[in-house]
Amino acid sequence: MIYEYHFLIALLVTVMIEIMVLFTTVRYLFKINRTSIPDSLLLFTGTFCSFSTLPYLWFVLPMFIKTYSHLVAIGEVSVILVEAVIYFFVLKVRIEKALFMSFICNLASFLAGIYLFSLF
Repeated sequence: MIYEYHFLIALLVTVMIEIMVLFTTVRYLFKINRTSIPDSLLLFTGTFCSFSTLPYLWFVLPMFIKTYSHLVAIGEVSVILVEAVIYFFVLKVRIEKALFMSFICNLASFLAGIYLFSLF
């Protein structure tokens, strides 16, 4: 049961970090205004991405990939690609921007996860 609690903590942290990074990237780096992409759509998309990909990374992929380094590499690349597709279709941004947003959001949450779980 401890694994499931770690997952819930990871999900909460992932959602919070990825939404903050997504907002920062869209508003300040790409300078996309609220008229083009409303805050509510960013909030929904960031939450939807995390809820769509993290359970697969934690519960499905480990059934097929046993080596941790392979799991991280294959899993993170897959998550970045899937979330980029979601950003592309939902936020209606160019695929290059979608890939960059997905990469930055997932890098931030991955590094935060490593740091937080090293404390336990």
